[in-house]
Amino acid sequence: MKNKALTITLIILVVITLVGIVGLILALQLNKGANGPEEPSIDEIIEASVDVPEITTNLSGSQFIRISLKIQTDNKKAAEELAKRDFQVNNIVIQELSEMTPKDLEGKAGKQAFEDAIKSQLNPLMQSGEIEKVYIVSYIIQ
Repeated sequence: MKNKALTITLIILVVITLVGIVGLILALQLNKGANGPEEPSIDEIIEASVDVPEITTNLSGSQFIRISLKIQTDNKKAAEELAKRDFQVNNIVIQELSEMTPKDLEGKAGKQAFEDAIKSQLNPLMQSGEIEKVYIVSYIIQ
């Protein structure tokens, strides 16, 4: 009877230890995956980015805007493709701005909406990657 209780106790301890080890391994693996991919360095961001030279165009109404952008892609090959698509980028930017008023571009939310609109229109064109972020580098409304 005493020997049977000792055996059951040992089995329970072994099972608890195994469950603890498996739990620890799973927790470490999930934690490793939660960090996700490392953020790219600034050099990698610049290498995967394309400058859009200053564009001057009319806004909706009588005012016009001068704007320049930097578009960040997810890899160098995508940046090379985007540089070749400069005419399409300019077309999309001009079309988007022609529908906007100066009020549409006011504040952080207005600029973010414009950046998001450009990103969402460019991504379907891309074959070698995707657009990560659109930055307004400079702009003047007159």
